[in-house]
Amino acid sequence: MKILFTSTGQDWNSLIDSRFGRAKYLALFDEENDQLTIIDNSEVDQMGHGAGTATTQKLANLNPDVLITGNGPGENASNALRHLKTKIVTGAHNLTLRQAYEKYQAGELELR
Repeated sequence: MKILFTSTGQDWNSLIDSRFGRAKYLALFDEENDQLTIIDNSEVDQMGHGAGTATTQKLANLNPDVLITGNGPGENASNALRHLKTKIVTGAHNLTLRQAYEKYQAGELELR
């Protein structure tokens, strides 16, 4: 399974970015090969509008099974993600990527 996190940094100890569309980094964890890949998403900071759409497009190219974030994506991005069959998990505020992953595995985060 592939799990995508919105992240403020570039490793397992980084905090979850509560914003989906304007997340500074996306962290893709592939459980099959136990590999964490960091994707720079900082270009969305320069966008006045459309950051959520741009991040959704990037997510579509990565094709994760699950998205773990803080607040979750907005309505347009959520609709697009449903078409992609990506599960959206929210409520990972103030957690590191590792903590969020452990809480997800334990069923302690909200499936949206």
